[in-house]
Amino acid sequence: MVSKRPTTIAEYIRAAPREGQPHLRRLYAILKSVVPEAQEAIKWGTPFFVEPRFLFAFSAHKAHLNFAPTAAALEAFRKELRKHKTTKNFLQLPYDEPVPEDLIRKIAEYRLRNMGDSDAFW
Repeated sequence: MVSKRPTTIAEYIRAAPREGQPHLRRLYAILKSVVPEAQEAIKWGTPFFVEPRFLFAFSAHKAHLNFAPTAAALEAFRKELRKHKTTKNFLQLPYDEPVPEDLIRKIAEYRLRNMGDSDAFW
């Protein structure tokens, strides 16, 4: 049987590892509260918020999720992120740790205010 690829963020979250679904729902709620009018899309198999450019994305993995707000948005919070695993473009959030809600909200708000950043990798 061929499995259907998710076409909405809700379907994506339902198809994600069960242990990650609470984190994904919480992250989605935070991002939606920051950009309630943004278009939601699944691009390249990944949930994105678009307004009108790609604002941020997230992805589910076996033991963590990745939040991708752009390198500049992460760099602006480098000091606050030092306790978290990051790469240039991603913040990794393990499912066995609480979602840093205030920090995610601040990063998302920063990204919204600075949409003109030319470093976006999308």
